[in-house]
Amino acid sequence: MLAGTGSDVGKSLIVAGLARLFTRRGFRVRPFKPQNMSNNAAVTKDGGEIGRAQALQAHAARTEPTVHMNPVLLKPQSETGAQVVVQGQVVGTVESAAFLAMKPRLIEPVLESFGTLVEESDIVLVEGAGSVAEVNLRAGDIANLGFARRAGVPVVLIGDIDRGGVIASLVGTQAVLPAEDAAMIEAFLVNKFRGDPRLFADGMNAIAARTGWAPLGLVPYFAGARRLPAEDALALDSYARSASGSGKPLIAVLAYPHISNFDDFDPLRLESSVDVVFVRPGDVLPSAAQLVILPGSKSTIADLGALREAGWDVDLAAHIRRGGHVLGMCGGYQMLGRAVSDPRGIEGPPQTVPGLGYLDVETTLLATKVLHEVAGTLWQSDVAFSGYEMHMGETVGEGVRRPLLDIRGGRPDGAVSADGRIGGCYVHGLFARDAARACWLKRIGASGSAFNYQQDLDATLDRLADHLEAHVDCDALLALSRAPSL
Repeated sequence: MLAGTGSDVGKSLIVAGLARLFTRRGFRVRPFKPQNMSNNAAVTKDGGEIGRAQALQAHAARTEPTVHMNPVLLKPQSETGAQVVVQGQVVGTVESAAFLAMKPRLIEPVLESFGTLVEESDIVLVEGAGSVAEVNLRAGDIANLGFARRAGVPVVLIGDIDRGGVIASLVGTQAVLPAEDAAMIEAFLVNKFRGDPRLFADGMNAIAARTGWAPLGLVPYFAGARRLPAEDALALDSYARSASGSGKPLIAVLAYPHISNFDDFDPLRLESSVDVVFVRPGDVLPSAAQLVILPGSKSTIADLGALREAGWDVDLAAHIRRGGHVLGMCGGYQMLGRAVSDPRGIEGPPQTVPGLGYLDVETTLLATKVLHEVAGTLWQSDVAFSGYEMHMGETVGEGVRRPLLDIRGGRPDGAVSADGRIGGCYVHGLFARDAARACWLKRIGASGSAFNYQQDLDATLDRLADHLEAHVDCDALLALSRAPSL
């Protein structure tokens, strides 16, 4: 298990890099995260959903993602509540206190999924969640040391030197843990180092002396991390917020509070022919934007309210009057219609709210989640796309007679305005295929490029593997591994 002293210390990135590294050495590698909390999710071929980070790690290991790689996924819908996904399927929505009571029942499916991966692999790389030092949440823990002890998995603890205080965070973690938990930790890594590593040699020695843990490496900051899909919304603050003055076409993405699956826009962020800005509440929608994207949302009605509270509805109207383009994806598509109804109280109290009214459709939120990988062609073209659906709503109306997408098998999806400048659909991942992305960019006047997204993704994972091989004692890491006690 690769666990952390806190959130965002680089656990997901290191697991992805190690997955590619050990796969290149000829091992059958599987990533595993017992419990994840993220609204960035991916659809698996076995008909479920898992955290986006585990899908990336599976790609790094050159294997298909499955629901067993992330058996418990929490998708926040409010400050205190989240949708609970177990082995790929939604089992309900609970408040934080109710989930604490639910956790002891989830250890069985977690161990079942872990056992499935153990049977089919040589190495399982387990990723912890948040901080192992959250002793207030230790009862019934399935994400960190509770799982490690139950499964008999040795733990390597990761500290983040970039945020400061890494010696105290590692030594302090040992200090607050019960002895039985601390005994599961056998080694440590220090991540995100900048500067001359010789200056922290005494720091590594001090941590090792105080904890008794083996030092496995001081890992320099990996600049290529921004080229990989992010696990959750913490990454949004690291993206460029302003791209004025370059002369390139500008794409603005509305980053409302419950934004989901914003990895949809990674291929656009990495394109040299356009600039992309994520607009946060409190920021004004840039008047120079040629395209405004309303992304997916884990809470469509709440985020529609947040959109209006931020004044983006007024900005959007001005953008459309200037001849700008608008694209809504999943929850954003629902917002562009005439109304969104939640008669069953899926997202909160049963209610119907007016949409933005730019597409002649209406949406009803349903209890059943649609999870499909799809492929087809873009609106009014023979350009192929591929992606996935992940939604809990049904959208109907006259607008669907002009669909944005033609899904293979004769099933249209989405809607387009009469002038063709406003559209929406349920499919995620529309920009990942180069030809499809080029088609979208051409519509807003952007020049094409030779950028190959999938090739770039694999090259970045290979550089990450090289980076870890150079700075981590991977042989010592392998020597720590052992058969689990299932």
